[in-house]
Amino acid sequence: FDVNPLAIARTRDAVDFEHEILAELVLELDDAREAMKKVKSESIDFVLHHPPYADIIKYSEWKIPEDLSNIHDIDAFADEMEKIAKECYRTLKKGNFCAVLIGDTRRQKMYQPMAFKVMERFLRVGFALKEDIVKVQHNCKATGYWKTNSEKYNFLLIMHEHMFIFQKV
Repeated sequence: FDVNPLAIARTRDAVDFEHEILAELVLELDDAREAMKKVKSESIDFVLHHPPYADIIKYSEWKIPEDLSNIHDIDAFADEMEKIAKECYRTLKKGNFCAVLIGDTRRQKMYQPMAFKVMERFLRVGFALKEDIVKVQHNCKATGYWKTNSEKYNFLLIMHEHMFIFQKV
């Protein structure tokens, strides 16, 4: 599920190659918080979720209310992620995994552990944390801008994201 039609189109293109069909791939233009309610409980083998990081980068060109990148407040963002976590937990088969890739941010020059707030919400709904894989980022698009500002305003760059691997136990 995705609220951005461009992401759906790109995904369709990316998976358009000859292969043995091992699982059904369903792509729908919809908000995961609502769309997953249509999915049968304990029917999903694996969930991969890469949400926008609150309003750090606008995800879609439109002011879609469902677009999580329209949310500035990190706690409000985590509240919306908890809705997704509940649906992931409900729809995932017991013993299977849900992966979430997310990073952190700064607000008023202070480090904000957004990833850990989201992780806590997934734990709150019943998931167990199997792994926290730290993905080091290299050659980021904004590195030049942020490098200059980090020196000017005396803060370190955020050069990683977290890939949380949750298990429904």
